[in-house]
Amino acid sequence: MRPDPLSDVVSLLKPRAYGFRGLDIAGAWSLHLPPERVIRCYALHSGACGLWLGNGEKVSLTAGDFVLLPHGDALVMGSARDAPPIDLDVFFAMPDGETAVLAGGGECSGLGGYFELSGAAAPLLVHALPPVMRLEAGTDQGSLSSSVAQLMGELRAPRPGGRLIAEHLTQTLLIQALRLHAASQQRRGEGWLAALADPQLARSFEAIHGHPGNRWTLDGLARTAGMSRSGFARRFVETCGEPAMAYLTRWRMVLAADRLARGERIGTIAAELGYGSESAFGAAFRRTMGVSPGRYSPR
Repeated sequence: MRPDPLSDVVSLLKPRAYGFRGLDIAGAWSLHLPPERVIRCYALHSGACGLWLGNGEKVSLTAGDFVLLPHGDALVMGSARDAPPIDLDVFFAMPDGETAVLAGGGECSGLGGYFELSGAAAPLLVHALPPVMRLEAGTDQGSLSSSVAQLMGELRAPRPGGRLIAEHLTQTLLIQALRLHAASQQRRGEGWLAALADPQLARSFEAIHGHPGNRWTLDGLARTAGMSRSGFARRFVETCGEPAMAYLTRWRMVLAADRLARGERIGTIAAELGYGSESAFGAAFRRTMGVSPGRYSPR
């Protein structure tokens, strides 16, 4: 089977807990969300609103837009940053899948939700994603909209098997959003996701993900991409924001963290990920994860 880096990453993120609700509102309003270790997403159906991130950046949304916020930073959403706030306790007391109608509704409506990640190395993977991933109205969002609607339906009216269906839908929704963003964005320097839109770099990612334990060199990865060594090295850094060999090491450590969390032996992991000794593996793991393999414990 052909390697699939995007599926690899999402499977290691392991989206677990989730929550989705709708909002239909009129007048001045704001929703103040604290920082959390989640991926947030919002789809605006009608009207317009703004998102203000913790760094002060504003993202303007209009009807038909979909936005994914992977870093879980503090966030203000609303008609204005300083507009009267919605009581979070009241809003989140509403059951999943339901839509709150406030101030009569009719001016701005949409859906919002989050994915809580349980993967051992999820923070390392999420950090490599851009902080804001916006799909503007007109992007081919048919499958994405269908998944959101189906997920809302499962949450609103639980049926036998609904929990498992909802879990699969959260993974599907996340993959669809990441895939659409990779296909639509033209900017470079946005991490591994940007490389998947580049046919030549994508081949090198498939090689790394398909055979992470190979004794890869920069020359070898360049050959898989059908490029010269210098051209490959330059484009990889321009597109991904890091050297190819740094990405290889980081992906190996992500895999190692997941396997350590499942209780596998350090020596076995080291050998299967291409390291000639436990000490070499331990040094690479400590540089990337900030702790030795023997002391590693996922939060």
